[in-house]
Amino acid sequence: MSNSANQKLWGGRFAESPTELVERLSESVSFDARLYRQDIRGSQAHARMLGKVGVLSAEDVDAIVKGLDGIRADIDAGHFTWKTALEDVHMNIEAELTARIGDAGKRLHTGRSRNDQVATDLRLYVRDTIDEMVALIDAVSLGLLDLAEREADSVMPGFTHMQIAQPVTFGHHMMAWHEQIVRDKTRLLDARARLNLLPLGSAALAGTVYPIDRQFVAEQLGFDGITENSLDTVSDRDFALEFCFAASLILVHLSRWSEELILWASPMFGFVDLPDRFCTGSSIMPQKKNPDVPELVRGKTGRVLGNLNALLVLMKGQPLAYNRDNQEDKPPLFDSVDTLSMCLRVYAEMIPAIIVKRDNCRAAAAKGFSTATDLADYLVRKGLPFRDAHHAVGSTVAFAQKKGCDISELSLAELQQFSPLVEQDVYAAITLEGSLAARNHYGATAPNQVRAAIARARARR
Repeated sequence: MSNSANQKLWGGRFAESPTELVERLSESVSFDARLYRQDIRGSQAHARMLGKVGVLSAEDVDAIVKGLDGIRADIDAGHFTWKTALEDVHMNIEAELTARIGDAGKRLHTGRSRNDQVATDLRLYVRDTIDEMVALIDAVSLGLLDLAEREADSVMPGFTHMQIAQPVTFGHHMMAWHEQIVRDKTRLLDARARLNLLPLGSAALAGTVYPIDRQFVAEQLGFDGITENSLDTVSDRDFALEFCFAASLILVHLSRWSEELILWASPMFGFVDLPDRFCTGSSIMPQKKNPDVPELVRGKTGRVLGNLNALLVLMKGQPLAYNRDNQEDKPPLFDSVDTLSMCLRVYAEMIPAIIVKRDNCRAAAAKGFSTATDLADYLVRKGLPFRDAHHAVGSTVAFAQKKGCDISELSLAELQQFSPLVEQDVYAAITLEGSLAARNHYGATAPNQVRAAIARARARR
């Protein structure tokens, strides 16, 4: 074994350096290098605070801030060499800073630990990520609103149990998707509010002896306040878990949308057409047009659900305070960020391009006796108790099924076999348009209510 452990920034206590295998196990810079912007922002704020309270000289603060600006510029330009022997993003940047500005770089770490440093970096990273995801959700939301408005009058079947249930409009269905993504946005914003407290100042676990000003650093970094307990702070990854849960639920919603688009694009449904740029072909069947984008989003949902589970399992057995296990919080978090971003971006592009095959949707809505409930409601308005109306319409449906037609195609005399309350005005109630128009209240599928819902959603943006 080499006696070069003291070359490590933490190596004064050690007589031996880690083996190559241990270094490979220990390093995280191969994935946490993406935190460099947050790490540099946090370090600059920490340095300014140390200068404010008199721990660092103004000259040291100026050298640190400018030195870190130069390092960030080099990393941005791809001119920085990351060293796995230095383990992580923090030590790589600190070592480079010291090489550039001398002893002032060694003073930067005064009053902090990598434990509260990484907690700060991660909170900044997740906060930045949430802001990016919210912007992407807004783009998806706008696409849904535009598509819903375009198809506010387009009739399609609504389903329960994957059986035709009642007529709805395509616009109403898109507004159902919109409600899901709006909840996703508010969930991310709720998580952002909870995470936006400064961890820095907790040090390793117990705080620091230096006269730090945590509120000053919080203001520098845009945090709403500071964390209350140093033990909790350095070991807390709730904010990462909350983000991964929110990401999982967003992708569950996108996966459900994907499932519907896959079905609707098939010849058996024929409700929509997806432009070629969102599809691929078959290597053997030349006629195929496969809805690969929705299928891939549906598939990628599984990996993000797995990332959430990985983080939950990572945290479940850890005692206070910080443990090295938490190095493994980043790969699942980063993978969830990348996957969610890609899926939201592709949906933001695809939704406005969806082509609705209105005639096919309408023809499907005319099948499956989708206005049977409207006939029951008609009889109730005529004075028949609902349970009796339900039975009468069930018998009517059975009769129409044997005859091979829809109930709207039965003659008045045939309808009156099952209830003498049926009159000529029944046909206005059991057409597709009549069914839609009758559901004219807040949140329902009548076209004017769909437009009102779209207007409210646009006003809330």
